[in-house]
Amino acid sequence: MTPGVAGSERVAAPAARFDVERIRADFPILTRTVRGKPLVYLDNAATTQKPRAVLDALAGYYTSINANVHRGVHELSERATRAFDEARERVARFFNAAHAHEIVFTRNATESINLVAHSFARPRLKPGDEVLITAMEHHSNIVPWQLACEATGASLRVAPIDDRGELMVDELERLLTPRTRILAVAHMSNALGTVNPVADLVRIAHAQGVPVLLDGSQAAYHLPVDVQALDCDFYAATGHKLYGPTGVGVLYGRTEHLEAMPPFLGGGDMISAVTFEKSTWNVLPYKFEAGTPNIAGAVGLHAALDYLEGVGRAAVQEHERQLLEYGTELLSTMPGVRIIGTARWKSSILSFVMDGVHPHDIGTVVDLEGVAIRTGHHCAQPVMERFGVPATARASLAMYNTREELDALGRALERVREVFGA
Repeated sequence: MTPGVAGSERVAAPAARFDVERIRADFPILTRTVRGKPLVYLDNAATTQKPRAVLDALAGYYTSINANVHRGVHELSERATRAFDEARERVARFFNAAHAHEIVFTRNATESINLVAHSFARPRLKPGDEVLITAMEHHSNIVPWQLACEATGASLRVAPIDDRGELMVDELERLLTPRTRILAVAHMSNALGTVNPVADLVRIAHAQGVPVLLDGSQAAYHLPVDVQALDCDFYAATGHKLYGPTGVGVLYGRTEHLEAMPPFLGGGDMISAVTFEKSTWNVLPYKFEAGTPNIAGAVGLHAALDYLEGVGRAAVQEHERQLLEYGTELLSTMPGVRIIGTARWKSSILSFVMDGVHPHDIGTVVDLEGVAIRTGHHCAQPVMERFGVPATARASLAMYNTREELDALGRALERVREVFGA
């Protein structure tokens, strides 16, 4: 089986020549050593490294135009405001939103999902209503809905996954009922790599009048995302996985939904007028952006999106597909190693266990070899329970990774076998 990606996303342009060594030269951290060995960074599902273009954009903001936005008439404030607004427009183009005001800046995808759960779902939920999610969700797409259900008397329903880690679409469709008020589903699983057929899921849900939130935390930096083509109601993403800074996230929401939603946080800049008797709200998207935003983060995210699209989304996608295929073959031939998550459509995630060795011990030993992977439940404890394991080791790929780095992972795992006699 060759791992692939779902065909429901926007089709990318033909791939350009991909020069991974040139790309690696753009990421300063990749030249460092760890434990006296060259860094092999395979923890990209947790956060990606940042190209020099992003680092320069952050430094440039703070050294040349640092000022608060939307509040000043002096030159620095005007320039900072322009840079912040241009970042929003850049994000809107990246996701093909119909309007820039459909892009709300948050701290991360977690806050984006919480915003929808609090401001969109909770006012609409009542006892007997249901929220539908899937069994492969990250905690960030579980806990906010649990809180909303607990506060309103609604119920949380969960669509199952099969032994491959694929969503059982027929079961999800069966669980959609007249009581379902929203479907929230991962575009791509952080623990399994499964890519869900999200365009199909949106069509199925919309046929029953159910709005859909897609958690794009993992998908957005691997797959082209067109929110208009997907026809989703909300899309959540995070900057630090898009080769951008930490502390800046994105919520796409349809204009009609955002207009109808009450503010999530109160304070400065989200208001139109304030008296002690009553306050009125600012226009979109500022209604949801109380206080000073992460201006530098937005500027850095702008640079990250420019960089990613400058490399070429199709070329990156093909490079990562080849790496996933190579890594899958490598791990599959290692005695005692079992891959968790073998979906027919997946991307860039290699989760695995080794007979007789706890994943935390795997992570400790491979770190001594200079290899950075993630171990644990990956904020997806229900996934671990589904597969009957306490945790997995996870190697996750990005545009700057190489086959040689996967070979280094293989040698590090051989060292694990030597240490533990596995």
